[in-house]
Amino acid sequence: MPRSLDGLVLAPVADQAPGQVGARTRFAYHERDGVVWADYAGGDIVRGYLVGTRAGDRLDFRYVQLGTDGGTASGHCVSAVVELPDGRVRLEESWEWESRPGHGTSVVEQVTVHGR
Repeated sequence: MPRSLDGLVLAPVADQAPGQVGARTRFAYHERDGVVWADYAGGDIVRGYLVGTRAGDRLDFRYVQLGTDGGTASGHCVSAVVELPDGRVRLEESWEWESRPGHGTSVVEQVTVHGR
């Protein structure tokens, strides 16, 4: 049985372009019966939400966010759930904007009480 994301906090390992998710952004994940959702904020993001599904170690979700510049953006992401040697969770993401041009990859990892 794959490890649940419910109650985990994850953060990007590196900054993206300005106005996007960055190393100071925190994602609070929830999961129940194949459904995943999270809210996120920090850095250039005032508030963001994602919702989607999980099948095994694959997430498929849509996201929408409000930036500190007042702009909104939305997109689609597919992520692979990976367990790190220290037991933390990593998401290896492939995303694309749906509200504007652009796509890319990113990595977010579980944040623990002791930092990373």
